[in-house]
Amino acid sequence: MKSGRFWAWVVFALGAAYFFIPLIATVEFSMRMRRGVYSFDAYEVVLGDPRFQATFGYSVLAAIFTIILGVLIVVPTAYWIRLRLPQLRPVVEFITLLPLVIPAIVIVFGYIRMYGSNSPLPFLASDTGTNALLVIGYATLALPYMYRAVDTGLRTIDVRTLTEAAQILGAGWCTIIARVILPNVLIAVLSGAFLTFAIVLGEFTMASLLNRPAFGPYLQNIGANRAYEPAALAIIAFAITWACMSLIQILSRFAPRSANRPN
Repeated sequence: MKSGRFWAWVVFALGAAYFFIPLIATVEFSMRMRRGVYSFDAYEVVLGDPRFQATFGYSVLAAIFTIILGVLIVVPTAYWIRLRLPQLRPVVEFITLLPLVIPAIVIVFGYIRMYGSNSPLPFLASDTGTNALLVIGYATLALPYMYRAVDTGLRTIDVRTLTEAAQILGAGWCTIIARVILPNVLIAVLSGAFLTFAIVLGEFTMASLLNRPAFGPYLQNIGANRAYEPAALAIIAFAITWACMSLIQILSRFAPRSANRPN
C-alpha cells in the first residue's frame, strides 16, 4: 500500500514538473526584457499595443456571437432529441464529433469556394458577410464541446416531466425552451460557453485565411517578429484559458446532482 502511494506521488510529481517547468521558464523569460533586471515591460508593451486591444476586442465580440449562435442551435436540438427522437442520438453525436476530425483549414477552404466573390452567395465580398461566416465557422469548431455540455446538463433533469407540466400550464415550445429548459441547464450552457470562448480566442486558421483582425493571427505575428512579447502574450492567453476552466469548475459545483433520471 505504501509502495503504491509512493509511486503515485512520483508520477504526480513528474506530471507536475512536465507542466510547470516550461511555464515557469516562459514567465521568467518574459520578464527579462529589461537587461539585468526582472520587469513587466513586455506585458506593458503588449497590453498597451493598439493592435492587441483591437484584435482582442474583435475576438471577444466574435466569441459572444459564437456562443449565442451555439446556444440557439444546440439547446433546442439536444432538447428535442432527448424528448422525442432518442433514436437519432447516435447520428447527432457522430455529426457533432466531425469538427474534431475535419481540419479547420478544410472548412475554411470550403467557405472560400462556396461563398467567394464569384459564387451565387458572395458572403466574402463584404466585411459583414465574412464576419458572419467566421462566427459560423467558430460555432462549428465549438459544436462538440457545446453539445456535450448541454446534453450532460439535460441528463440531470427530468425533461419529459418539465415539458408536460409546462404544456399543462399553456406554454408553447419556445416558452418551454426559453423559460423552463434553458434555466435548468444554464450551468451546463455556461460551461460550453467558456470552452467556446477559449477556442475562439486562440483560433488561427480560419481568422487568418479569411483575413480577419482576430487575436490568433495577432499572436502568430508577434511570435514571428518579437522576442519577449510572445512569451508575455503566451502567459496572458494561458491565464485567460485557465480562468475559463476555473469558472467551469466553480459553476459545476452548482449543477444539479440528480443525474440519469428517466425521461
